[in-house]
Amino acid sequence: MTADLRRAVPRTDALLADPQLVTAAARLGRDLVKSAVQSAQQRVRDGEIGPDDVVATVLRELPGTASSLSPVLNATGVLVHTNLGRAPLSAAAVDAVVAASGTTDVELDLGTGRRGPRGAGALDALLAAVPAAEAAIVVNNCAAALALVATAFGGELVIARGELVEIGDGFRIPELLVSTGARLREVGTTNRAALADYTAALGPDTGAVLKVHPSNFVVRGFTRAVEVAELAPALAGTGVPLVADVGSGLLRPHPALPDEPDLQSTLAAGADLVLCSGDKLLGGPQAGIVLGRADLVQRLRRHPLYRALRVDKTTLAALEATLRGPVPPVRAMLDADLAGLQDRAAAVADALRAAGVAADAVPSTARVGGGGAPEFELPSAAVALDARFAEPLRRANQPVVGYLEGGRTLLDLRSLAPDDDARLVAAVREVAARWT
Repeated sequence: MTADLRRAVPRTDALLADPQLVTAAARLGRDLVKSAVQSAQQRVRDGEIGPDDVVATVLRELPGTASSLSPVLNATGVLVHTNLGRAPLSAAAVDAVVAASGTTDVELDLGTGRRGPRGAGALDALLAAVPAAEAAIVVNNCAAALALVATAFGGELVIARGELVEIGDGFRIPELLVSTGARLREVGTTNRAALADYTAALGPDTGAVLKVHPSNFVVRGFTRAVEVAELAPALAGTGVPLVADVGSGLLRPHPALPDEPDLQSTLAAGADLVLCSGDKLLGGPQAGIVLGRADLVQRLRRHPLYRALRVDKTTLAALEATLRGPVPPVRAMLDADLAGLQDRAAAVADALRAAGVAADAVPSTARVGGGGAPEFELPSAAVALDARFAEPLRRANQPVVGYLEGGRTLLDLRSLAPDDDARLVAAVREVAARWT
């Protein structure tokens, strides 16, 4: 680098004193802005930009927040995509998180000035949504809820062999249960279990009978499972609680998902406790929810492990707003009208063709995802682009994740909110502009 180029690079302290960068530093932190300044200075040295372009370059390339997480448009057609953070929060839930991000009355009774029940609003909202439950607690995910149950009830846990499931990333339910110190009493075979298998396994060391919904696979053929409604009467009077992990967080039956267990029906059928995730079909933040008999819920609440697993104020705020507020995005995606999706796909394709991008509106198939309803398919509509769009769209200023099928990049609109269509068009146009 020549001495002239060295002199041409604006000084770091002078750049950081620029009013626009001072404002950015107040929002994002000085270190992050300084790092962006130094990167832009290097681009001046490399001859990529001029000295007068540094501030504009820094402002353009600064992230929207101080977090490294990037907002992504989910055009995969998977409504609850684990790698993309599962359920997107509703606007009401986002507002609630912002409101709760400062000091709040999460554990204070403002009327008396004394300590109050933690997250009472969220718990009340859960009980209103699931009337069959007497009480509720919230922990940080469904695996935590299962671990708390296994630890608090202890002893032997009776579970069917066909329900010893593995979920994402090699995580196995039986290994979680055993890690708590509980012992598993496996009953039945991989494909068949009978009521007599459960009752024969009961003994003085039985802590609970577990029913785990195999939400990410289906066994067909010569099969038999014992449902909650059959198990509950057989356990009556034994003192052994019946705990059902229903997984997806469906509050009540949904006509589009006839085989997916829901919280209200499972409790009404006789389960003593039900467990679920908050960030799947319930449509809220990551959480593990336990609903059911008041005495059993209180037993879990008073266990020392609960303290390590409880959620923070922002999760409680988001959960309550999800339950009390308008229809959350996941439910809106599930209920979206096919004709409306087709109209949106046609409009997006038209807008792209008008910008010189080859695009077609095509039929597609969406899925629930998140380990729920593995065989259930939702008719949907997508925009088809050249296959070479897939990778650069993921790297765009507004990342878009679609999928490759039949030699094309497909962007499914069922997993996108209608308000995202304009951003989708802009992202595709940005990528296409690089090739012209």
